Amino acid sequence: MNRHAFQTAFQTVGPVVMPVIHILDSDQARRNIQAARDGGCPGVFLINHDFEKEKLIPIIRDMRAAFLDYWIGVNFLAVTGKFAFPILGELQADGIQLDGYWADDARIDERRTEDDQPEADEISSIRRQSGWNGLYVGGTAFKKQRDVDPADYAKSASIATRHMDVVVTSGVATGQAADVGKIGIFREHCGDTALGLASGITPQNAGQYKDDVDLFMVATGINFDGDFYNIDPNRLQQLMTSVKTLGST
Repeated sequence: MNRHAFQTAFQTVGPVVMPVIHILDSDQARRNIQAARDGGCPGVFLINHDFEKEKLIPIIRDMRAAFLDYWIGVNFLAVTGKFAFPILGELQADGIQLDGYWADDARIDERRTEDDQPEADEISSIRRQSGWNGLYVGGTAFKKQRDVDPADYAKSASIATRHMDVVVTSGVATGQAADVGKIGIFREHCGDTALGLASGITPQNAGQYKDDVDLFMVATGINFDGDFYNIDPNRLQQLMTSVKTLGST
């Protein structure tokens, strides 16, 4: 997806901020989605960090019913689009629309040529067959996945643009800021494709990435200290104020 079209879709100038909510139950999910919405975020991603994906589905249904007009994306932890897209298609056919899907691993293999990406190609085919029409955010050279040699970041980014709407990468671990040089390489080799960043974003460092990144996916940086599950409205507001300031410069 063209980065200008991405920002236009969310009616923002500068990076779009989307909280990542690690789900416990429907009540906790509802409180945090409301906190994100009240804080000015255009959408959220829900992730099943502590239980299998099947238990997330009824919570998704509850949240769509509670927030009919709000942008909601999902990450089914530890599975790829091969397994996620059929679920998303079935939910959509049942009237439960998920606006976005984020995969930690989009199965890009920089050790192969751009035209020889069997796993990513299979995922793309399954996505088409599923009928699901949301935004695909695909993890590339992403934390906790197969290590990618920094010398291959450029190739990884270039290949990824052929398989997803938004390419997303990260630092080395949850809460760890990404190397600015890595993000610069991804920006250059993603061309006009939207680029996301999914670790270590804070009000203090957001400015380092503002020209290169179109989507900030954030949890640790806006949650209460020592709390993996709940948004701190004050910390979220600090980040939103920082990003709005960046967008106006």
